[in-house]
Amino acid sequence: MSALGNIISKELKELLTPSAIIPIIVIALIFGSIGSSMESIQEGLEEKPALGYIDEDNSKLSSVITSYLNKNTEVIFNSTDISEKSNGLEQVKEKEGIALIVIKQNFSKNILNDSRGDIELYWIMKGGGIFDTVSSEVLEGVLYSTNQEISKILIEENTTVNSSIALWPANRIDTTYFKDREIGLSPGAISSMLASQSTFMPIIIMMLIIFAGQMIISSMALEKENKTLETLLTLPVKRTSIVTGKIAASAFIGLLFAIIYMIGMNNYFQGFSGFGQMNLSDYGLTLSNQDFILVGVSLFITLICALALCMLLGTFAKNFKSAQTLVFPVTMLAMIPMFITMFFDFDTLPLIFKGLLFAIPFAHPMIATRALIFDNYLLVVSGIIYVLIFAIVTISIVVWVFKTDRLLTGSTRRKKIFGFRRMKFNK
Repeated sequence: MSALGNIISKELKELLTPSAIIPIIVIALIFGSIGSSMESIQEGLEEKPALGYIDEDNSKLSSVITSYLNKNTEVIFNSTDISEKSNGLEQVKEKEGIALIVIKQNFSKNILNDSRGDIELYWIMKGGGIFDTVSSEVLEGVLYSTNQEISKILIEENTTVNSSIALWPANRIDTTYFKDREIGLSPGAISSMLASQSTFMPIIIMMLIIFAGQMIISSMALEKENKTLETLLTLPVKRTSIVTGKIAASAFIGLLFAIIYMIGMNNYFQGFSGFGQMNLSDYGLTLSNQDFILVGVSLFITLICALALCMLLGTFAKNFKSAQTLVFPVTMLAMIPMFITMFFDFDTLPLIFKGLLFAIPFAHPMIATRALIFDNYLLVVSGIIYVLIFAIVTISIVVWVFKTDRLLTGSTRRKKIFGFRRMKFNK
């Protein structure tokens, strides 16, 4: 029994290492934060949206809508004069409301004459993330309920209105103000169109970064384990040439991945060029050839940065097994911006979170597509410059490490570094 206990104790000590425990804890924290996010969304669905309305018709059927809005929303502006529309929009924007609803004149008369009554909705959309559209989804539900209430009145009063009109009496005309643009769609439709950038693109980019990173770290670990790296470093070859060769190979891999990604993304966007009966190009929600080039450059430089960072981490790998845990920091740096860009729009984040997200180099290709759709070239270009500087610094550190004896002895011993004859940093 003691022998069995010793074996179990030995295996537990080997398996329950910090490198094995920390990733599990971090993943649990990530899923916990996702659960908190879902709870926040649920709380947002229970809050009353703030809005304004103009009842130009001022009739029995229009009063059904206004009374329902007064009961189920926070009304911050109301009027019966259409000339107050500009003032109403300004008040809604100032008080962070989400929409101004205009019930057009002859709303009731048109319905009773077998044609739908017009309602104009002027939406104020702050961002394209999941959190940013919660209030508009609540208002969509309220508007759907007002249609049902009017339908009940028409049916109960035995009017001669056509059944199709009675079941859906209101005709909506949507206009959304989003990032200095006026788009003839509802926030829900715009959010659905942007879902490809806020959901699928970050996931694809994350997978590319993790795959490339794991490949480089595993390669470094296998070279150490098979002693081929030691043999290479003892050959009469300049170590700068070794580093240049590895970086060049990494650059080729990064370029190959970027080209494959760009071809796939281009085909993906072409497949979604028609959204139902709508063409995205009609609303300016597509990328130009110049935009695709910028996204490709951003992705290529980010992949080079990831490969250089993984090469640096690979120098700490003792064998192939230990290399698997070294992929974790890269995985976290890819997963964190992926989740943030899925739930939030970069423009609506608090300043401190904008800074944190901008500091993560892997985040930039994830936010580039949406930024370019809305002509935010400054964010994309500044991101490319930042990631390029990050990559150059990382590559410089890798070059320095390869010039030391760390890969052979586990210490950074050099005959001359920065003007000193000899210095050694213990492991």
